[in-house]
Amino acid sequence: MPMIRETIVTTLNEQGKVHIAPLGLIADGDGWIIAPFRPSTTLDNLRTTPFAVANFTDDVLVFAGCLVGQKDWPTRAAERVPGAVLDASLAHAELQVREIEEDDLRPRFHCRIVYEANHAPFKGFNRAQSAVIEAAILASRVHMLPREKIEQELAYLQIAVEKTAGPREHEAWRLLIEKIEDHYKHPST
Repeated sequence: MPMIRETIVTTLNEQGKVHIAPLGLIADGDGWIIAPFRPSTTLDNLRTTPFAVANFTDDVLVFAGCLVGQKDWPTRAAERVPGAVLDASLAHAELQVREIEEDDLRPRFHCRIVYEANHAPFKGFNRAQSAVIEAAILASRVHMLPREKIEQELAYLQIAVEKTAGPREHEAWRLLIEKIEDHYKHPST
């Protein structure tokens, strides 16, 4: 199984508008594979503007916020590709699509790294941050996974949040739980 790195990916549409999305990138030698589900804005943007920025951040509130529709996070222009760097990034990698592997569910955009930069020290994750990332993945797949599985995993993850979370992790957890609960109250949304 390949290594997957949970990141915040930024892409641009034809008009240059930034799209921000949490996405797991797949290790591909000295590059990364971006494999967005169909349909998605990230997929559309990569087809029209074949560049992306992988933003490496420990701010789990950005992951949770994106999943609940808060997609307006501060960014700045990328250094070498048409794109945007998330201000909350500890580091980023600017990517250029070099090959597209078509797939009915998740096309794979094989990317080469054009430029990388570090912005702030990484001081390590606490267990709550990891739990929020896992909950974010569950929230993004709530329409695909059995409710019982999601509830069991959330119950286990909540232990780490209760024991180790700071204010941003608590807020991120709350947003994700509300999103999941809302899905079960209103399954068609």
